[in-house]
Parts: sequence; structure tokens; C-alpha cells
Amino acid sequence: MVVYYEIAGKKIGSHVLSMATLGTIFTGSFLATRGGGAQKKEQGPPINASSKEEGDFITEFLKTADSGDKKAQH
Repeated sequence: MVVYYEIAGKKIGSHVLSMATLGTIFTGSFLATRGGGAQKKEQGPPINASSKEEGDFITEFLKTADSGDKKAQH
């Protein structure tokens, strides 16, 4: 048994309205939960080193410190 509703001058069946509602809900929930694109890594303050070797040392130290934090969290 189908009930017809008049929307914008057209008769639309209740089954069509229910399919449109379910499709909208499923599509919206899929788009909301699929995750974003690649997130940008937070960039820290600039490294003010007096020489290139000091800058390389600080960069390597920060990389090892970040990997150590990840190991501790897991």
C-alpha cells in the first residue's frame, strides 16, 4: 500500500521518499566518517643554528625524539 504525497506539484510515493531519506543518511554518514586527506604535520619553530652541522644535529635529534615518543605510546 502506497501513500502519495504532493510535493512541488508532483505526486511522489512514500516508498520513493523513504529510499531518498535512507540514501541521504547513508551517503552523509559515509562522507562524514571516511576521514580527511593527508593532514599537514605541524611545523615547529625555525632552527637558528650557527652552522650547518649544528642544524643537521638538531634535526636528527628531533627525528629520533619523535620516534621515541611514538614507541612509548604504543
